[in-house]
Amino acid sequence: MANFAKPSAPRFSVEVYQNEFLPQGGRDVHAIVTVTSTGGATATRAAADRGAAAVVIMVDCSGSMEYPPEKMRGAREATAAAVDTLRDGTSFAVIAGTHVAKEVYPGQGRLAVADPVTRARAKEALRGLSSGGGTAIGTWLRLADGLLRQSSAAIRHGILLTDGRNEHEDPARLRATLDACAGRFTCDARGVGTDWEVKEVTGIASALLGSADIVADPAHLAEDFTHMMENVMGKEVADVALRLWTPVGAEIQYVKQVAPAVQDLTARRTEAGPRAGDYPTGSWGDESREYHVCVRVPSAGVGQEMLAARASLVLPGVAGEPAAVLAQGLVRAVWTDDLAASTAINPQVAHYTGQAELAQAIQQGLEARKLGDVDGATAKLGRAVQLASVSGNADTAKLLAKVVEVVDAAAGTVRLKAKVADADEMTLETRSTQTVRVKKT
Repeated sequence: MANFAKPSAPRFSVEVYQNEFLPQGGRDVHAIVTVTSTGGATATRAAADRGAAAVVIMVDCSGSMEYPPEKMRGAREATAAAVDTLRDGTSFAVIAGTHVAKEVYPGQGRLAVADPVTRARAKEALRGLSSGGGTAIGTWLRLADGLLRQSSAAIRHGILLTDGRNEHEDPARLRATLDACAGRFTCDARGVGTDWEVKEVTGIASALLGSADIVADPAHLAEDFTHMMENVMGKEVADVALRLWTPVGAEIQYVKQVAPAVQDLTARRTEAGPRAGDYPTGSWGDESREYHVCVRVPSAGVGQEMLAARASLVLPGVAGEPAAVLAQGLVRAVWTDDLAASTAINPQVAHYTGQAELAQAIQQGLEARKLGDVDGATAKLGRAVQLASVSGNADTAKLLAKVVEVVDAAAGTVRLKAKVADADEMTLETRSTQTVRVKKT
């Protein structure tokens, strides 16, 4: 017998980890804000139906996709696998991207609604995909944006696959497109093969609050696309913001997502009333993320304490309604003359500060290597090996070992390898921001 009970609302929780003690005159307060969404829920303002979503898949069909032909074949199979993963009722479309963007299915500037018939028709249309032409990714994103804006679905998402550089479009044009699309839909980006630009693909994903990765072997595309689409189908609430309120005299220095990946949100603040600002977090399913917040407060004397910030998860209101507060936590500051208390570093803060440094060390080390700076690359990548070892980031340690010979991981002593496969170097760079969670006792 069908259960027609109304699903419960998403349940969010906020936990704050910090050392609230500052020395006399101390001003900078660091906290890790852990946000968790549980309950498999969706009865939110814009999603009366379970998991209402709209998805557009953008497939690179430029001429280079035919070299080798496995790339184009893998792209067709991967897109078909993603279409098969769509839940009934999901709005969707497929775009072929070259120096222009063309609708593959359903066409006529509209979205289809997933069911057995439309999925079969979409897969039939994919058989006609062929390669030819250049690469202008902004045109793909603009068409996807136009299609997704037709939908009232809470979750609006894109999946973008490319195998080359954005050579037929001015970089400023792509940047402007990303700025325009930010906040309207999220997007996962993938590079297939090794002829694409890591910073372009990761920049697209970062701007649109999605994930980025490399699929060096086209044979693995279908598995990756299926996983991405399953993740999208698991999203249940969109447009969630981390709202930070600070008292008079206090200022937010930075806000960074630090798990599951490092992403700086500081510049994305939008004002949300007196002394409050919203930082976008995108769409949520059942998951947990962590944010490093640094607040600069007015200096104070021993024995004084204050609320440094209030962290809230909010859904923006519609039709003039106020934002809905989903959960909140408090960041405190207490001044003390106890040296042991004021100099202790909270384990969560220390761990994620190290993970952010690890990502930066990898990126700087690889850049130095490309420029022929052997000493600089060795120093930075050695520090990365040390940080990965200390934090237990085994996946990153394995990737680093393909680029350097590790002499002493604990000391960060390494030697650069003379020959490194392009796929290994690009995988390390693309995944450099992925972090491991702190081991909680």
